Amino acid sequence: MQGFLNLNKSAGFTSHDCVAKVRRLLRLKRVGHGGTLDPMATGVLPIALGKATRLLQYMTSEKAYQATIRLGVKTTTDDLEGDMVATSSASGLTLETIVPFLQQFQGKIEQVPPMYSAVQVQGKRLYDLARAGQTAEIPTRQVEVYQIEVLEWRPGELAELDVAIACGAGTYIRSIARDLGEVLNTGGTLASLIRTQSSGFKLDHSLTLEEFAAQVQAETFNPIPPEAALEHLARITLSPDEARRWCQGQRIIYQDASTDSAANIRRVHHENGTFMGITQVIESGGEVLLAPKMVFAD
Repeated sequence: MQGFLNLNKSAGFTSHDCVAKVRRLLRLKRVGHGGTLDPMATGVLPIALGKATRLLQYMTSEKAYQATIRLGVKTTTDDLEGDMVATSSASGLTLETIVPFLQQFQGKIEQVPPMYSAVQVQGKRLYDLARAGQTAEIPTRQVEVYQIEVLEWRPGELAELDVAIACGAGTYIRSIARDLGEVLNTGGTLASLIRTQSSGFKLDHSLTLEEFAAQVQAETFNPIPPEAALEHLARITLSPDEARRWCQGQRIIYQDASTDSAANIRRVHHENGTFMGITQVIESGGEVLLAPKMVFAD
């Protein structure tokens, strides 16, 4: 079996837990996930099955979330899973006050990951250091937030702001909640998080673990075709002879390809429509060549 499962992760499970459950249900060794979700978070967790695990690195990094930010409280983990470390009344805040501050969290921004995160510092995960009571200087990282849209505002001592966030890889929504609380001088933490889109997969087409298990038991589960996760890549179609030589690892001349897109990575199809794999378009000796990166089909 090979392809993808668009899983709707429930709260309380780690991404690793989900992979283990899928592996047991399918009795399949090669299972991986694209884009870790915190245990508290729910929503889209792409699961790669079989040979499709090798395609995870080529999937789009764009993600979308619906988040609830609670203002007036700070926690050790920057979400409600952690211990409360400070409170401050947020009753004086209005939506009109908050909206201008949201602008500084959009675009390419420098972000400090939460102390409780999988980021490595000097070879150790930050959450391991935090659990051991150790501190570390957390390096900032550049991330990109495409859009923050306000969905709902609930004022009060502990006010809550619901937002929709579209962003790139590596963005911590917990950090946005924490940092918004800092600039508003009230403190802030993430109260809930739903990932609505990840790597081209959307929440409204996802399956819960229970739904997935039921389909497996009924023998009705069909994985999403591998190429469905690669539609953001330009497509190259090869003739039968070209496809045969390319699958054998040969670089082949391809007159119709250009080298003007990011990383020059394309998806390759046989002229009969079969997905063949991933190629890199390179220039050599004045010729445009297709260099196999990952051969998926024989």
